[in-house]
Amino acid sequence: MRGAVDISNLVVARYNDGRVLKGTTRDFSANRSMFHVEVHGSSEVVELRCRQLKALFFVRTLEGDAQRQDLRGFVDGPQETSQGRKIAARFRDGEFLCGYTLSWSPDREGFFLFPADSGGNNQRIWVVAAATQEIKAGPAAEALAERMLGEAAKRPADAAAKAEPASTSMPRPAPGARPSAAFLRPSSAMLRPKPTDRTDAA
Repeated sequence: MRGAVDISNLVVARYNDGRVLKGTTRDFSANRSMFHVEVHGSSEVVELRCRQLKALFFVRTLEGDAQRQDLRGFVDGPQETSQGRKIAARFRDGEFLCGYTLSWSPDREGFFLFPADSGGNNQRIWVVAAATQEIKAGPAAEALAERMLGEAAKRPADAAAKAEPASTSMPRPAPGARPSAAFLRPSSAMLRPKPTDRTDAA
C-alpha cells in the first residue's frame, strides 16, 4: 500500500503454558486475534494467536536488565494519568501486574496496560483477559495491589518459619540473621538432655 508506514515493535510473548518467545512484530493489532513475530536471532516468522498467550510485552530491549529491581505496586501514583486509570491484574499462574489503562472493560478480550514503574524495560503490555484470575480498576486496583504485595512479603517469612528446626534446647537465631550450620544440623550430643533437664516430646 502506497504511503504505508512499517512500524516494528520488540516484543516478548508469554504463552499460557509458560513458553517465552522473543522477537519483532510488525502487524499486531488490538482488533485482530492473530499476528506474527519474527523470532530474535533467526529469520523464522511465527504466527501467534492471542488465545495462546497470557500477555504480550512491548519492550525497550530484548535483553532487559537482570540487575534492575522493578518497583512493585503503584508507588503512590495518581489515580489517573495520560495513560488512563489504575488497573491491576492477577494471572492464573500467580504473576501480578499493575499500571494504567485506557482500554479495559469487562467485555473485552484484552487491554493495554502501561506499567506503574515507567523506568522498567516494559513499555506497555497487552494483557489477555482469559489468562487472568482477577482484574481490578480504580481504588479496587490499589486494594488488590496492597493485598498481593502483603502476601508476597509474608511468604518468605512463612517459609523460613517452616524450615527452622523445632528444638527447645537450641537458641533461635536473631530475626534476619542467617542460621549457622549448628542451627541447621545440631549434633545428637547437643540435643541429648542432662539427667536433671526436662524435655518435651517431639
